[in-house]
Amino acid sequence: MSISLQFKLSDFEDASARIDSSIRQTPLLKADRLFHNPLSTGNLFLKLENLQPTGSFKVRGAMNTLSMLSKQEKQKGLITASGGNHGLAVAYAAFMAQVPSLIFLPSTTPTKKIEKLRSWGAAIQVIGDVWDEANEAALEKAEKNKMTYVHPFADKRVIEGQGTVALEIFKSAPEIDTLVVAVGGGGLISGVATAAKKINPEIRVIGVEPIGAPTHFESRAAGKIIKLDKIDTLAGTLAPQKTENLNFELIQENVDELILVDDLSMQKAAEWLWFEFGISAELSGAASIAALSDKVFQNKSANVCSIICGSGVDGLS
Repeated sequence: MSISLQFKLSDFEDASARIDSSIRQTPLLKADRLFHNPLSTGNLFLKLENLQPTGSFKVRGAMNTLSMLSKQEKQKGLITASGGNHGLAVAYAAFMAQVPSLIFLPSTTPTKKIEKLRSWGAAIQVIGDVWDEANEAALEKAEKNKMTYVHPFADKRVIEGQGTVALEIFKSAPEIDTLVVAVGGGGLISGVATAAKKINPEIRVIGVEPIGAPTHFESRAAGKIIKLDKIDTLAGTLAPQKTENLNFELIQENVDELILVDDLSMQKAAEWLWFEFGISAELSGAASIAALSDKVFQNKSANVCSIICGSGVDGLS
């Protein structure tokens, strides 16, 4: 049975209604009159999820999950593990609900994100060098302290929240025929691709991963979930060692192609976004542009939308 059948278009529409008052419907910018256009032909649109209250799309999934928790689940406090962006989203959700939050982070998390987490009242624990190690500790703590764990990508409520990005894109520009999406654990692309295919089955969805963290690329090649031996990228929010079955299957079904880009290409893409538009994107936020700029992505489309998924300054020299 297709796992996509577990999701209906109405699920994403209901999620959109639930989170409408707590997120921003971010701009969809048509990137015309460019000094350096990464596309040789066609139109480029930028979905600016870096302008969300927490600086990334992650707030959508966190707020949708929060809206579906019971009062008792909220009062237990929220706990998660994150490379930074999901932690910010969960801390924001907890702040809005006026309940405690505890965020486990790997040692690679930028200091600025840790400072922002603390400013929202989140308790922080830094454990391990990668997200997977921090997540093991978070799961143990959640069970021990009976807190409510919010998975960053392998949760239907989170995926439905992230999929609301696609609804906004097509509402603004129904002519878009290709979506280019950065891939970490797979929550964003699982939601966006699944919702997009239900709106337009002919839409082309391209996923972009770092060369140093090809979690989904290697899993697709193997036909099963692969755990990477090591992570070698500065794009920490795109760097789990493995995904989960829910995301793997949704991506297998709904994502047409996976592309790898290196850190230098992401940095150049972040610099391009700043030079052309004054958009401050972290490396992961510029990954979808890196796929275009690198000419790795061979444009076969007239209207391409790149999701700028997160803000930051780590991509600016």
